[in-house]
Amino acid sequence: MKIVLLTALGVGGASVIGALFGFTFKKISHKFSDIILSFAAGVMLSASVIGLILPSLEYGGKFSLLVTIVGVFCGAFCVNLIDKIVPHLHRLTGVDTETHPDAQKQLDKVLLFVIAIAIHNLPEGIAAGVGFGTGNIADAIVIAGGIALQNIPEGMVIIAPMLTAGISHKRTFLIAIITGVVEVIGTLLGYFAVTVSTAILPFALAFAGGTMLYVISDEMIPETHAHGSERGATYSLLAGFCLMVAFDVLLG
Repeated sequence: MKIVLLTALGVGGASVIGALFGFTFKKISHKFSDIILSFAAGVMLSASVIGLILPSLEYGGKFSLLVTIVGVFCGAFCVNLIDKIVPHLHRLTGVDTETHPDAQKQLDKVLLFVIAIAIHNLPEGIAAGVGFGTGNIADAIVIAGGIALQNIPEGMVIIAPMLTAGISHKRTFLIAIITGVVEVIGTLLGYFAVTVSTAILPFALAFAGGTMLYVISDEMIPETHAHGSERGATYSLLAGFCLMVAFDVLLG
């Protein structure tokens, strides 16, 4: 349990570390951000397949293929649904949009971006927690490490837009911390879910894998290919993927 708690804090804390970097480097080039985010996408892609989906097939029993496929799609549908149910959190920002109507549209865009990251942090945290259900600590740490690595550039890129939208430094950092706390909660939820009933482990693994695949395909890859760095982003993704494959072989 101590390892799970430390992992949860590490995964969530990565977002905060990224945010601190964001305050230091307020102007991060798209190329640098795309390369780092693509590398993280490759790490997550490998972790989702090797650490979650393949074990789901292994532990699924007679109907393993069906359970895994249903789990993957359920995970993807869940993130898609959450994405559509996005609340407006203007009060949290401290920006008076009524007296500054020009800031309304910009603030909405920034908040949607930040909330999307927070929303994705929940299933990513669940994926990290569920990984420990297999009993393979090495695989679980690799999955959590991949998610944490991805959280650092995400934490970095949310800072500048919030500051530009007029949100104070203090509130910006508070919001960044909240996105990390969401991931900690997700990690603990995932771990306790499979601890209470190991029967749900195959489905939970596939579900977590589906959430990660959805985030990679719907958010990370399009973002890293939108600013003219497609070639570098592609090779960076391959490097992240191969690194995790190498870790899995060497640690296995």
